[in-house]
Amino acid sequence: MKKLLVAALLVVGMTTFAQEDVKQVKEQKEQMTPEQKVESQVKRMTKDLSLNEKQVQDIRALVAKEVSKREANKAEMEARKASGNKPSKEEMQARKAKSQEDELSMDANMKKILNPEQYAKWNQKMQERKEKMEAKKAEKMKGSSEEK
Repeated sequence: MKKLLVAALLVVGMTTFAQEDVKQVKEQKEQMTPEQKVESQVKRMTKDLSLNEKQVQDIRALVAKEVSKREANKAEMEARKASGNKPSKEEMQARKAKSQEDELSMDANMKKILNPEQYAKWNQKMQERKEKMEAKKAEKMKGSSEEK
């Protein structure tokens, strides 16, 4: 019985530490400047895709543009949230269409910059990331529906 209790306490303790680590990483990412975010993303892509110098320069410019767009969208959303104005269905559809257009543009640009092997690997990573985000979103929606 004592062993079971000790094992349960260890599991709870380890889980708590793991959650704190995730929170710390998220806070660190939020505190990064746009330039740090660009460098972090470029460094990760260079490592994952084995980019050459020309590709690194091209991707750095592309990622910088994407990060600035994300920062602007984030600021807009925070301002909208602070004012209490919810977007209309038309605005949400327009935002979604623009997002899809931006995604297609990014895809086309990456296809130009990367060789076929690198592009396939990058595309696979993006698909995995998208699936992970959708799973998180579904989990969040599931959690919010249970609270009601």
